[in-house]
Amino acid sequence: MLRKELVAASAEPLILSLLSQGESYGYAIIQQIRTLSQDQMQWTDGMLYPVLHRLEKRGWISSRWMESEAGRKRKYYAIKKDGKQALENQKTQWTTVHSVLSQLWKEQHV
Repeated sequence: MLRKELVAASAEPLILSLLSQGESYGYAIIQQIRTLSQDQMQWTDGMLYPVLHRLEKRGWISSRWMESEAGRKRKYYAIKKDGKQALENQKTQWTTVHSVLSQLWKEQHV
């Protein structure tokens, strides 16, 4: 399992990246993260929804209620233009962090 601080720091770019592939709802986002991380990141509703609400408040994502195939209503989230720009900015930042760590770790193995 990953440290809570790392999971929290990566939540926004992960959610924006998932939503850049198409709209989704909370439970599906949680399951996608769990699958992609091979169960190393196990998000809960209590962790996900505050981040979704924060992204929506910033104008980076939008939401709408839709009925699911099972007849239940679900809140679907979609990335907006400003969210795509925010994602590009976060990609740049995470790429920089990854690059620095990779260089440091490579130097340690020499």
